[in-house]
Amino acid sequence: MITEKIDKPSDRTPVRPVDDGPRVIDTSDLFGGDSEVIIRHEGALYRMKITRQGKLILNK
Repeated sequence: MITEKIDKPSDRTPVRPVDDGPRVIDTSDLFGGDSEVIIRHEGALYRMKITRQGKLILNK
């Protein structure tokens, strides 16, 4: 019997759903241990923060 090792993606690998919908990115990958990041979108800067309650806030 021939078996093939199939590597499953790690928990930190961005996942693309089977239906090719939006990518899923874990906040630990996005924030890298910080509580806020700056996102540049079409020349404008946005600040995304994780609150003390664990919610996300996006401000321009």
